[in-house]
Amino acid sequence: MSAAPIRYYDRYRKSVETEEIYGEKWLRWAYETTTGRFAVWLAARRIWFSKWYGWKMNQRVSALRVIPFIAQYNVDVDEFTKSAFDYKTFNEFFYRTLKPEARPITPGESVAVFPADGRHLVFPNVDTADGFYVKGATFTLAELLGDSALAEKFAGGSMLISRLCPVDYHRFHFPVDGVPDEPRLINGWLYSVSPVALRRNLRYLVENKREITRLNSARFGAVLMIEVGATNVGAIRQTHVPGRPAVKGAEKGLFAFGGSCVITVFQAGRIRFAADVVAQSAQYIETYARMGDRLGEAG
Repeated sequence: MSAAPIRYYDRYRKSVETEEIYGEKWLRWAYETTTGRFAVWLAARRIWFSKWYGWKMNQRVSALRVIPFIAQYNVDVDEFTKSAFDYKTFNEFFYRTLKPEARPITPGESVAVFPADGRHLVFPNVDTADGFYVKGATFTLAELLGDSALAEKFAGGSMLISRLCPVDYHRFHFPVDGVPDEPRLINGWLYSVSPVALRRNLRYLVENKREITRLNSARFGAVLMIEVGATNVGAIRQTHVPGRPAVKGAEKGLFAFGGSCVITVFQAGRIRFAADVVAQSAQYIETYARMGDRLGEAG
């Protein structure tokens, strides 16, 4: 069994860190052994498994997990809008709201921000990238979007992959000002989106359940936001109102329990990603950054 650590660049500490993986033993068994991969193949194709786990995390007894989880992963309780003891279920804690001052939004109409807390990879030209999580492993926009005509409009575009761990804040937000269209659902499986899984099979990102929203921005043009479900995350909940103008940093939606992923796609030439994220991504190293921090500037 491989036990390669998951490393990422922390934008705030300016250092490469090793990720403490939630449920690591299970993940490595599931995606790095033959028996485990077969079990995952069965479970990911049976939605009842994720629905059952989601139900379990919505039971009042699940609230007993909250304080030990906070202690183990050093979650900052000062950011919460209420006491850690007041969450009635683990899921309620999982998609908790934060104080506005905990996630300040970088100002400037020409500045785009990260749509979620997490570990991020950027690709200035998705068509010429030689790999996403590992060299040689890619997918096409047509596969991701399930729409060849739409993919053509974003040919040569720029892509951000934001991976949310179970320890992260699990609401996602608009990266720029704009008017969102109605989300489009693509049904699919619910494989893990941890690098443990994606290094084995990147195609999980184009096989999983996902929702696609087009955001029409005066400054950045058309922007696509794709929320990807994952193991135990059958629930992608949109909290915004389609057709209503949204400001940068406004909440778009949330994920229920589990790891998950948000992919953001810009049209060619519409954004210049921040240099630190580009440099790390070129080495297949994710950058940890929080929602609201500077992602890049309009091209």
